[in-house]
Amino acid sequence: MPKIGDIELPDFPLLLAPMEDVSDPPFRALCKEQGADVVYTEFISSEGLIRDAAKSVMKLDIYEKERPVGIQIFGANLDSMLRSVEIVEKSGPDIIDINFGCPVKKVVCKGAGAGILKDIDLMVSLTKAMVEHTKLPVTVKTRLGWDHDSIKIVEVAERLQDVGCKAISIHGRTRVQMYKGEADWGPIAEVKNNQRMHIPVFGNGDVDTPEMAMKMRDEYGLDGAMIGRASIGYPWFFKEVKHYFKTGTHAAPPTMAERVDAARRHLQMSIDWKGEKLGVFETRRHYTNYFKGVPNFKEYRMKMVTSDRSEDVFAAFDEVLDVFGEYEFETP
Repeated sequence: MPKIGDIELPDFPLLLAPMEDVSDPPFRALCKEQGADVVYTEFISSEGLIRDAAKSVMKLDIYEKERPVGIQIFGANLDSMLRSVEIVEKSGPDIIDINFGCPVKKVVCKGAGAGILKDIDLMVSLTKAMVEHTKLPVTVKTRLGWDHDSIKIVEVAERLQDVGCKAISIHGRTRVQMYKGEADWGPIAEVKNNQRMHIPVFGNGDVDTPEMAMKMRDEYGLDGAMIGRASIGYPWFFKEVKHYFKTGTHAAPPTMAERVDAARRHLQMSIDWKGEKLGVFETRRHYTNYFKGVPNFKEYRMKMVTSDRSEDVFAAFDEVLDVFGEYEFETP
């Protein structure tokens, strides 16, 4: 059974990836209910935290029902990162995660996220300083390397472990690839098979079916899977993977009533957490997946994603239940 510090996890845990404007408390709550073993916050700017920027500080909100929960921070300035650790600790997370993998230009150009893959010594020294600055377990999320010619992830992972990192999640692409092409899990397996490695090695990238999760576990021998895009608007993915592991069969997909209920709760929790305007706006990205595959659905989806008023969106949910309540989703 893998452990992150003293946190015991089930065999082959499923982790909800930190996703900007997605992995907020309402969505994390839904994923937790559906079987996510560890959840991570959206990534939070260390510079934003020390400047007390409202958006960054709000992302620190965590709730008891989410545990174990990790707060993820990014940055490239040592002093800012250490000061942000002190701020993060006050929110009481179980884990502090460092983002060394975000490929977005506005992050990378500051030398943070995947930008730090150009300076492995800095990556290691930053991790070491943060480990020494907190009693909480520190984990890292990163990519294979900056580009294909600079993949040194086996060495990098070993060095991070040696300075006290308690687990590593590796996305099977380089920064140059962004999210294009197929994720390559081979180098992640090389990290896991390094006899000097003793911390959990989690795989990330393209785990979008239960079969892919099983492949990551059985063929590549990794310690767990970090799930990102497959869960957006579909928190049931975690439960479906676990069902497949247990039975070798696909679980029946959620019914229309279950989907409407989840979408309704998601929207209401978002409004309760961040207010009407943002709550309505930031939940929109999930609706396409909540109702994916339903024929003749465009009219209702447009109501959900174009209205600025929650009452209109809730009314659209009611209409969907009235019109499509008997619709049967196909088991994959």
